[in-house]
Amino acid sequence: MTRARQNTVSLSDTPYYHCMGRCVRRAFLCGEDSVTGKSYEHRKQWIIDRLKELSIVFTIDICAYAVMSNHYHLVLKVNKNKAGKLSDEEVIERWMMLFNGNLLIQRFQRGECNAQAELDKAQEIIDSWRERLYDLSWFMRCLNEACITQS
Repeated sequence: MTRARQNTVSLSDTPYYHCMGRCVRRAFLCGEDSVTGKSYEHRKQWIIDRLKELSIVFTIDICAYAVMSNHYHLVLKVNKNKAGKLSDEEVIERWMMLFNGNLLIQRFQRGECNAQAELDKAQEIIDSWRERLYDLSWFMRCLNEACITQS
């Protein structure tokens, strides 16, 4: 039985993790479906391109990968220290490569936040984004959701 990542990931023990994603119900991620004869080989490049994109945004290094017909394997190295060394602007820039920022962060970037409450809330958001930049769950979510939406 699988266990949640929060129960299996311990960055103090090791930064390296083997992750995988798979299809269910005889669905094909890549390759040719022997039952229908339909080819999904073009999706392999989607996954590879998305991995390249995510490796630029996240502070998670891709050590190795293998894309099979109905699943893929990744060996990832989580670099928490790198995320901690990023400036607030770098965190915002990286996060907004994948997601839209909110109005408060846009105002923060333009230097329009004057109230301490606004600055505190902006910092809280940036800190949460910084944590997500080295989070395996967020990395896998971004990889898998992109694969699904391109089908």
